[in-house]
Amino acid sequence: MKANMPKQFLNLRSSPVLHYSLDLFLNKLPEYCKENDLSSPPQVVLVLDPKYQPEYQPIVDRFGGRLAFANPGVERQGSVENGLNKLVELNPDCEYIAVHDSARPLVTIPEVLDVVSDAVQYGAAVLGVPCKATIKESEDGVFVQRTIPRARLWEVHTPQVVKIEALLRGFEKVAKENLEVTDDVSIIEALGEDVKLTKGEYTNLKITTPEDMDVAGAILVDRGVKEIKL
Repeated sequence: MKANMPKQFLNLRSSPVLHYSLDLFLNKLPEYCKENDLSSPPQVVLVLDPKYQPEYQPIVDRFGGRLAFANPGVERQGSVENGLNKLVELNPDCEYIAVHDSARPLVTIPEVLDVVSDAVQYGAAVLGVPCKATIKESEDGVFVQRTIPRARLWEVHTPQVVKIEALLRGFEKVAKENLEVTDDVSIIEALGEDVKLTKGEYTNLKITTPEDMDVAGAILVDRGVKEIKL
């Protein structure tokens, strides 16, 4: 997406894309959990470039210790590891971590509850949906090498929820063996442990193009989402 700032800070309707995730995990989800006698996230760690942190410091202050910053790493896995370490530092008794990409502003409370429930049962879980498109593999980007059976393919989303103890072991293995991982549950896969696929919604799209912003805006209108206040 061509923009002079990261996509998380672009306005989606009346609020930055990032604010939809913050509102979900800091406001809507805790309210739902309280009403339904469920435990809610005790801590949210926002992995954010230091140059943007002063702008978000008032929001951090407003949530009285429930929201904290961590600095990004060079790659995604470094950012996740920094966020994990901050979470462990602030809440050593926390057993699970839910890693969410703030470029996915449309994830719902039922999706979060489902993937957390599966992670508690299996140790790790990831939201996803069965692939609808036909996928073809090409070695040179010019000719088709083969068609991959669609029935076996899932498009993975976030949150990805993992037992913290396992993720810490996974990061040790990644560092020791210099492995490249594409997402958080890939680290658990590298340990040879199971990851549960939790079926989510196709509306949990990732903001990548201007067209995605249009689609996301239409979904928010359809859901009747009002202005976000943090």
